[in-house]
Amino acid sequence: MPNALFKVPPAVNEPVKGYAPNSPEKESLLKTYKEMYGQQIDVPMYIGSKEVRTDNKQRIAPPHDHQHQVGTFSYGDASHVNDAINAALEAREAWAAMPWEQRAAIFLKCADLLAGPFRDRMNAATMIAQSKNAMQAEIDAACELIDFFKFNVQYITQIYKDQPDSNPSMWNRLEYRPLEGFVFAITPFNFTSICANLCAAPAMMGNVVIWKPADSQVYSAQVIMELFKAAGVPDGVINMVTVDGPVAGDVIFKHPDFSGLHFTGSTAVFKHLWKEIGLNLDNYKTYPRIVGETGGKDFIVAHKSAVPKEVATGISRGAFEFQGQKCSAASRAYIPSNMADEVINYVKEDVASFKMGSPDDFSNFINAVIDERAFDKIAGYIDYIKEQSDAEIVAGGNYDKSKGYFIEPTVVVTTNEKFRTMCEEIFGPVMTIYVYDENKFEETLDLVNTTSEYALTGAVFSVDRYAIDLASKKLENAAGNFYINDKPTGAVVGQQPFGGSRGSGTNDKAGSYLNLLRWVSPRTIKETFVPATDYRYPFLG
Repeated sequence: MPNALFKVPPAVNEPVKGYAPNSPEKESLLKTYKEMYGQQIDVPMYIGSKEVRTDNKQRIAPPHDHQHQVGTFSYGDASHVNDAINAALEAREAWAAMPWEQRAAIFLKCADLLAGPFRDRMNAATMIAQSKNAMQAEIDAACELIDFFKFNVQYITQIYKDQPDSNPSMWNRLEYRPLEGFVFAITPFNFTSICANLCAAPAMMGNVVIWKPADSQVYSAQVIMELFKAAGVPDGVINMVTVDGPVAGDVIFKHPDFSGLHFTGSTAVFKHLWKEIGLNLDNYKTYPRIVGETGGKDFIVAHKSAVPKEVATGISRGAFEFQGQKCSAASRAYIPSNMADEVINYVKEDVASFKMGSPDDFSNFINAVIDERAFDKIAGYIDYIKEQSDAEIVAGGNYDKSKGYFIEPTVVVTTNEKFRTMCEEIFGPVMTIYVYDENKFEETLDLVNTTSEYALTGAVFSVDRYAIDLASKKLENAAGNFYINDKPTGAVVGQQPFGGSRGSGTNDKAGSYLNLLRWVSPRTIKETFVPATDYRYPFLG
């Protein structure tokens, strides 16, 4: 067979379409949205070569119009999880043996298909069932996922090229083997790109995958599976099962061929899964890889030299885009007393100008939260705030789920540095501001560092470079993605590898070679060309 060291197409970040009034992309996306909104689909499980449907049907309904049904999906049981494992293991040998450039070509094709014929469908599915506006869907479901596919191929070549040195008369080589077994990918509702990447990244390294998407993301998960099939991902390499989490875990975490967990979700669930894996270590052929990106209580801290309008815009965008349902979303801010009133007034003006409603009205900046459970949780926090004497809602604070799960972006000002909403992850459109003495910046940085169990993202706003340097040092471990004079959201593949530590995960940096390294098991090979024929060393003489 022919052999070569291949030079892959250079990865360039996918340009974000603007969807301006009367633009071709807006008209095309709206047309696709309306077509899909009026259809009824029945999403199967994808197990090996089969599309598996069951009699246990679950509704798919838009969060912004929960009485409208766009389809159903089939709920499975333990037998379907076992079938998926068997299908994955059956596919493993051929997939692991496939030359890396052939695997890479499949996912480069995924990128081009998504940039072209799949773009509107992927974005529309994300808008309909995850209630993202067109811009949030575009930067997530289209651009970031395209970037994941393209940049991961580039990182694969970087990894494979990393080889040890050799001395005369011998040759050292390093192989990057897929893990010995299967990978379990558990994905969230909020980012379509994360869902696809948690499956695709291990698969690109030669692994086979069992994928359990969140129930509220199944609509776009269907489009992802169609994309994989259109690009030529072989049957059994990525298997999608829609089952209850504990049911899947009870099968997977007891299986001897379980070799890795790729997870994005809540900190509590991740800790539980880690414990389950630990309890079953004696069952496994190898120590499983555990990769997780979990919660966040992300901060903005402003220095007294900061520009108030810049701080306010960082809060308005960082806290309220996609209704605050980003693990990176800003939810606590520390504003110095010299500019607090000005910053808060700017934020109140922004919030007052937000329009809220369905994603098919492109003038709506705010859409619905994902489901009733999330709505009730966030509303519970707002009700709690209203009852406290040491916090005040200065903007928003209303909610209504009669048609859709709509919660007004809510701004809270507290005099309690450890107020509940300064410490706990809410995962919704609630921003809490604490006003500090403008001359106590360093003490406030200590407060920022110690208030939360999380360490995902954070931002500092300042014109004073000494203040920026001080914040960078004192908050070294407070955020895996640290932003200077910018909102703490919007990490771009190839530019800001994403992930945090402490209660926010294992910090394995999706969107970089670091994540891909977790899905291989290196083998060192030493070949000696002229072996020794006498055991004696010179020192024996």
